[in-house]
Amino acid sequence: MSGVLAGVEQLPPAVDVLVLGSGAAGLVAALRAADAGAVVCVAEKADRLGGTTCAGGGVIWAPATDIAAAAGFADSPRAGRDYLAAASGHVMDAETIEWYVETIREAIAYLDTATRVRLAPLARPDYRGEWPGAAAGGRSLDNEPFDPAPFPGLAEALRPPSYFPLLTMAERDDLDGRAADPTLLADRAARGVRTMGGALVGSLVASALDRGIRVVRGVRADGLERAGDRWRVSFAETTVTAGAVVVATGGFEWNAHLRAAFLPFDVTPISAPSNEGDGLELGLALGAAVADMTEIWGVPVLTPPEQVYDGAPSGRMGNVEMTLPGSLTVNAAGERFVNEALAYADTCRMFGDTDPVTGRPRNSPAWLVFDAAFAQRYPIAGSATGAAPDWAVTAPSVRELGIAIGVDPDGLETTVARFNRDAATGVDTVFGRGASAQDRFLGDATHTPNPCLAPLSTPPYAAVPVRAGALGTSGGLLTDRDSRVLSWSGTAIEGLFAAGNVSAGVFRGTYPGGGATLGSAVARAFVAGPAAAAAARAARTLVGAGR
Repeated sequence: MSGVLAGVEQLPPAVDVLVLGSGAAGLVAALRAADAGAVVCVAEKADRLGGTTCAGGGVIWAPATDIAAAAGFADSPRAGRDYLAAASGHVMDAETIEWYVETIREAIAYLDTATRVRLAPLARPDYRGEWPGAAAGGRSLDNEPFDPAPFPGLAEALRPPSYFPLLTMAERDDLDGRAADPTLLADRAARGVRTMGGALVGSLVASALDRGIRVVRGVRADGLERAGDRWRVSFAETTVTAGAVVVATGGFEWNAHLRAAFLPFDVTPISAPSNEGDGLELGLALGAAVADMTEIWGVPVLTPPEQVYDGAPSGRMGNVEMTLPGSLTVNAAGERFVNEALAYADTCRMFGDTDPVTGRPRNSPAWLVFDAAFAQRYPIAGSATGAAPDWAVTAPSVRELGIAIGVDPDGLETTVARFNRDAATGVDTVFGRGASAQDRFLGDATHTPNPCLAPLSTPPYAAVPVRAGALGTSGGLLTDRDSRVLSWSGTAIEGLFAAGNVSAGVFRGTYPGGGATLGSAVARAFVAGPAAAAAARAARTLVGAGR
């Protein structure tokens, strides 16, 4: 189709701004640069567009937006600042908090009024409802379904979803953990309709085509060097010169060497397998500084044997199964080690907990334990309901299950017995599961007295492994508030910008609410685009001069 091209021969020899990466960060930066008058090209390494954005949920966390207010959600910039101060104030200074709240509000207004993106606020509460400034809903922004039919070839150019069904997040939230309507899913699949992150990327690519931005896929940048006032970016068989470069190539979670070098514990990535740290390595070779390299956008994952994405073994978010009534999660001692309904990033941190006696991980391996009633009611990692999936370990008693999975059977029996007593009263006396609005949101609203608690009392009993996973890494190239990449001396590298998971995240390893990953990416990209266009104008040769 016109505008979405493939192969290095489709790259222009020169542009004002070259964007590396076609996730939300790269596309928002490209749109903003084009709107500032620059000639822009987006170059995507993978054969399909969208990166981790397209593979994921597509939710953006943004306080006090006009679209949330229009939907009746009460919020204010002051409340957003207060909440961020409580959630992230130990790592974010007051100026950065102010910058984020104002920038993401402007960015959402821009997406709503100047692009084809259509966002809708979710009724999801912030992760820490007890903290000052927390909102009961409206800050996590969902995407309306996107139909690519008016743009021939766009559906085929987009990265497919990894495992998420073709539902909006609002539709998924309303299921209370149950399976989706197969007729609706089949209809959307037949028509090529995209939801969640696919809807966000699709609408952003369509907006780029509206502006005449060239989008090229299947082209990997393997060299970046300064040549006078411009950049020379090398690809397999060609070179593109640009007045400014925006690096938005995603994190390094699929690069085993970089994971081993920087991450504090092993993770199973469930993002786009093309996230191999290419942009990070290009920046490091130029002397760019990095920050927060040990941080990830963590999530507990379930790993069915057939779960493969882009040919690579992957997994699925397991936080819903961990929250629903009738399951619990234990370590090798047979003990629960966390409130399973916590925000998934906080839950994931517990996999890095070290036993001070052995020096080994205390909570890895871990197991999701449930009974036949749970398997009858809820799908596990996308399995059909009715029975535990065939890759689960099953046993006729809790004790025998512990023996079968290598968990202390005495500890498991004690844990299940206490959990069952608590479930009968609706009060988790160990971790308080189901006590907060955030806990209850992902529970089963039809189950009382606690939507997150039910006894495990119906044999056979079953267990599946739970592992630490990553939606992406959240440390990377260090930038200033204009998204300029900084050197180790603290000076900006002229004409080089970064946004998304290739850069150190705005929230510095904290996770204030659902959609914080994309909130950080979009905020950085929103300022990167016009800043890159300005840098290109200052270069000696301007592709777009005189337009």
